[in-house]
Amino acid sequence: MAEEKKGEGFVVKDRRFSEESETKEEPAAAKEPDIKEKADASATEPMDYPSVNFTNFVISLSTSALFHFGDFPEYEGGKAEKNLPAAKQTIDILDMLHEKTKGNLDENEAGLIQGILYELKMRYVKEKG
Repeated sequence: MAEEKKGEGFVVKDRRFSEESETKEEPAAAKEPDIKEKADASATEPMDYPSVNFTNFVISLSTSALFHFGDFPEYEGGKAEKNLPAAKQTIDILDMLHEKTKGNLDENEAGLIQGILYELKMRYVKEKG
């Protein structure tokens, strides 16, 4: 299959089948951990995220709206930018969530979403004005 022609000036060798490749080991970073190693690693990793519940979800959406109002930059040292259409969309999502969950929330959850909606809507009117 492989033929060498004299006078050509170069030779092509497939390193996959050379003797050197048999003695070399793959770098540790390139090896894929097996399933058991992955499961053990995920079990020992600390949970950095808050639990998923209605309160944290509403607070997350309100923080997203504040980001779109330009209250803080996307990354440290960056410039904060306003995006009022995105802020309005996030407020609309919260409003829809409020309407769809009426009667299914406890007092604290209902008060939280109503208060956040009031503050964000007033802020939007102020920013738009």
